[in-house]
Amino acid sequence: MAESIKKLEEWLVMAGLPDELRAELAELKERSARGDADAAAEIDDRFYRDLEFGTAGLRGILGAGTNRMNAIIIRRATQGYAEHIIMKHSGGAVGADESQCSAPRVAIAYDNRRCSDEFAFETACVFVANGIETHLFPSLSSTPMLSWAVRELGCDGGVVVTASHNPKQYNGYKIYDSRGCQCLEADANDVAERIAAVPLSGGAKTVADRYAGSLAERIAAAEKAEALFHVIPESFESDFVDRVREKTALREGAAHSLSVVYTPLNGAGSVPVRKALADIGVGRVETVPEQKAPDPEFSTCPEPNPEKEAALRLGLELCRRRAAEGAAPDLLIGTDPDCDRVGCAVYDGSDYVQLTGNQVGVLMFDYIAEARAGLGTMPKDPIMITTIVSTPLTLAIADGLGVSYEKTLTGFKYIGDRVSRLEAEGGDSRFIFGFEESCGYCAHPLVRDKDGVGTSLLLCEMAGYYKENGKTLLGRLDEIYEKYGCYIDAVDELVRPGKSGMEEIRSAMEKARAVKPEAGGAAGSADIIPAIVRVTDYLPGETLPSSNVIQYDMAGGGRIMLRPSGTEPKLKIYYSAKGSDKAAAKAALEGLRKAIARIGITG
Repeated sequence: MAESIKKLEEWLVMAGLPDELRAELAELKERSARGDADAAAEIDDRFYRDLEFGTAGLRGILGAGTNRMNAIIIRRATQGYAEHIIMKHSGGAVGADESQCSAPRVAIAYDNRRCSDEFAFETACVFVANGIETHLFPSLSSTPMLSWAVRELGCDGGVVVTASHNPKQYNGYKIYDSRGCQCLEADANDVAERIAAVPLSGGAKTVADRYAGSLAERIAAAEKAEALFHVIPESFESDFVDRVREKTALREGAAHSLSVVYTPLNGAGSVPVRKALADIGVGRVETVPEQKAPDPEFSTCPEPNPEKEAALRLGLELCRRRAAEGAAPDLLIGTDPDCDRVGCAVYDGSDYVQLTGNQVGVLMFDYIAEARAGLGTMPKDPIMITTIVSTPLTLAIADGLGVSYEKTLTGFKYIGDRVSRLEAEGGDSRFIFGFEESCGYCAHPLVRDKDGVGTSLLLCEMAGYYKENGKTLLGRLDEIYEKYGCYIDAVDELVRPGKSGMEEIRSAMEKARAVKPEAGGAAGSADIIPAIVRVTDYLPGETLPSSNVIQYDMAGGGRIMLRPSGTEPKLKIYYSAKGSDKAAAKAALEGLRKAIARIGITG
């Protein structure tokens, strides 16, 4: 605690600290001095560590402190990343003569969150001060568009200011390499080391202090005065949607009879997704009015994660009202604030059923493979890429359809990296689909990250095609289960915020690693706890890069995986159960949950 107080004092006298952050800390100091225990704990949480820069970049709660997202942290992170970009651009040569080559180049995007636009401007000003040509999007923009922009504009890297689907109090900073892929461990570690070497006070170069006024006025002034500061044309977004449609759409006109409700959850998907759906001729699209425009407070959706039913509440209510009026929409689609994740719900004739990320992945892969085979557009030796925690049902489908597959660690950066390596080998046309269970999908090689725009387009085309053939997405899913077996995949989350929460999660993973394979047990009934027959620890990095993941293979064919979230204070437990029918699969799932409870991890 004493160390945290010392750091707070240093921040209070820091040059360049924004007035609102200084006032925030002064109030906390005063409350703590009066004996306010909550204020003391808050100070410790803000300063007990530096906000960790990992392979997902930075993500944290907004506010003053080393363990918070703020302008000081953004400047420091960008300085470290700028030095990394300059090193890579010069071929890795220490002390290379920068005058002998063109300036490195970056693209910057941001979502609708609090401070996202300000942080993007701060980021741009640090890059420019470091001699890096900077291209800033003129308004909130999607993550997949940033990934495309990096490659389209010939950039050395990119940044998206976003906390994706996290609650409103968060913001984040994701970095991309020259391939439009989130930086992998080697690059991220180098950036982290460079950031750590940048002094918090005055360590970052910036031109931000040259400009005053509103953000729009500062951007306009910087673009006029700085030769390296550029604002990307508004038309870029329309071009992106056109390119995605060219690479994603399979059956022209398939969605003409479809009725859709769409919610961008007040985020960056509003414009590009609605354009994409209009371009493929979706019969009717109604946008949830309360969630159409940007809202950094997420007033109608405290946790804007389309995986969660609560995030789709207003969309579901609108669908049900239209159904009561006799015009039930076929499909509800929701994208998260940076438009890289997509959730959906399907009308079953009486109500709406939300599909899991795994179920959508299964349906999309099955549809793409069947459609491309039927249309004669399937590439030679096609490949599907998924993650180790995603449903094994897609692997069974791949085997059944003669499609190769690969599994990566959790995180779409690994899928994007594999697509990039396929391109380098001249085989990126082999890639037909990539997905992870947390509602992230991509069906084309233009983007090296999750793509909410292309996914929304393809979901509507697929639903429309099945509707024309007398089916729903739920009906098609039942056909897949009948052919390959009924799989149920679920995720439980142990949310443990704060300093003590991190210790709880660490302790839980230690307990999980201590488990040994066991004899006995069976599967097939909720009253029977299946035995753990094999334990796989991914931390040593023997077949994949090192990752803090534990896998239990269970008697009867089930699977459990445990993994701390890389972006939120939670431990995620992934279950995969299989049965001859839905009842048997549900019973097997309950057996898996009992196995975890017996270990004591959920207790």
